This record gives sequence, C-alpha cells and structure tokens, in this order.
Amino acid sequence: MMGPVLLVGCGKMGGAMLGGWLDRGMDATSVTVVEPFEASAAIVRDMGVTVVASADEIAPDAKPAIVVFAVKPQQMADAAPAYAQYSDTALYFSIAAGTPISAFEDYLGSDAAIIRVMPNTPAAVRRGISVACSNANVNDAQREACNDMLEAIGDVGWIDDEGLMDAVTGTSGSGPAYIFLMIECLAQAGADAGLPADLAMRLAQATVSGSGELARLSDDEASVLRKNVTSPGGTTHAALQVLMADDGLQQLMTRAVAAATDRSRELAKGG
Repeated sequence: MMGPVLLVGCGKMGGAMLGGWLDRGMDATSVTVVEPFEASAAIVRDMGVTVVASADEIAPDAKPAIVVFAVKPQQMADAAPAYAQYSDTALYFSIAAGTPISAFEDYLGSDAAIIRVMPNTPAAVRRGISVACSNANVNDAQREACNDMLEAIGDVGWIDDEGLMDAVTGTSGSGPAYIFLMIECLAQAGADAGLPADLAMRLAQATVSGSGELARLSDDEASVLRKNVTSPGGTTHAALQVLMADDGLQQLMTRAVAAATDRSRELAKGG
C-alpha cells in the first residue's frame, strides 16, 4: 500500500472491497470511509474503520494516497468534485459503471491520476474479476497499488483502450446475473422433469458452482471440458443438440452481451 485510503461510499461493492482489503492485512486505521447511511456506517465502524457522513467531516489535514469512488454513477457528479483537493498527490479510482475517465478529469482536474475499474459481484466472496483502465497521469507505483487492492477481491485484468470497458461491462460486470438466471432455468427444467423443486435447485447450484471451479482450476479450455463430458449419442449429446442449435445458447448470449454493451455506451453519454 502507498498510504492512507479514502473510500467514498460503502454499499455492497464498496463493502466487499473494504472487507477484502482488511482480510489481506490492511490496517483498519489507515482507511476512512465516507458513508451517509447509518446502517452501512454502523457495519463499517464494527470493522474498526473511521466513518464520516460527508466530505466536510474529513480531517482538514488528511492526505489520502488513494481515493476510491464507490458511489452510484448518477451520484458521481455531485460527489466527486468535493475530493479534488487531493489531486496533487492522490490516486483516484472509480467503480462507477458508465462513468468515463474524462468525466473524472472534469471533476478533479486534468492532471489527476485516475483509474476506471469494472468489478463484479462475486467480489463479495473474493472471487470477482475486475478490469481496469488508467489515464496517462497514473504512474507504475499507483497502478501496482490499485492492482494489489483489486486482487483482494479476485482476479484483475487491464486494458489500454477505454472504449472496451463497455464490452467488459456487458460480459463480466453484468455477467453474474446471466449465471444466476442459468441456475434458475436449470432448476426449473429439473422441476418440470419431475424433481422436487428444492432438490432441483440444489442440483443446479452445485452443478454451476462446481463446473465453474473445475473450469478455473483445469488447464483445459472450456470447449475441451465440454467434450470430455459428452459421450456420442448419450444424454449430454442430446441436450447439447438443443443448446448448440442455430438459435441456441450462443446466439442468445451474444445478443444479451451486445444489449448490455450498448446500454453501457448510452449511460456513458448520459442516456
């Protein structure tokens, strides 16, 4: 770590990041959280972290090395400018979907060091993946510090072209919802086939989570793992004939990711 951290917003994702940092050994006294909602603030206090309700309550002599924005995108225009006073020395990184680096340069100054990050909700169990993109003002030490903080909640990838962040949002940012829907659909299909609903849900959850872990740990690509479990003329082959048809899962997934990507672009333009 480079020094004190100021976390602006501590909802679900902000709380997940904070928990990951503390689990990795970050000193709770090195973090200050700005959180106006008392229910969330109380949870943070129980972690031993200092909490204030607004930027006005931050100690006048505070010198954060890193300022993390974890507020909703629609709140960012009101929230971010209050932290421009730290731009001479601090790294800023934001997890606000659809808010481009250029917007933060407007809020904080063109010389500010800014990293835009897209995490996803498995960060809550330290199994998320975050993709980051920085402006030209970010130095190597700041990039490494951001990477270390993101690794506390899962895997990390970097891109140079910020334009790809919309596709990242459509693939991994929104992606957990696609997997949760798959669990719902698989469980319902099992129930429709005659299984008790609770057993069908257990089977669906365990199958999806176990398969994901197998794919993560295996040296084989997903296509190879699929073929390994598919016997010619067997039950899996019969199911895949449906899922891999011309109007099957790939076409649906491509359309879904494209829709999310397009919506991310609209949000970036204020739509």
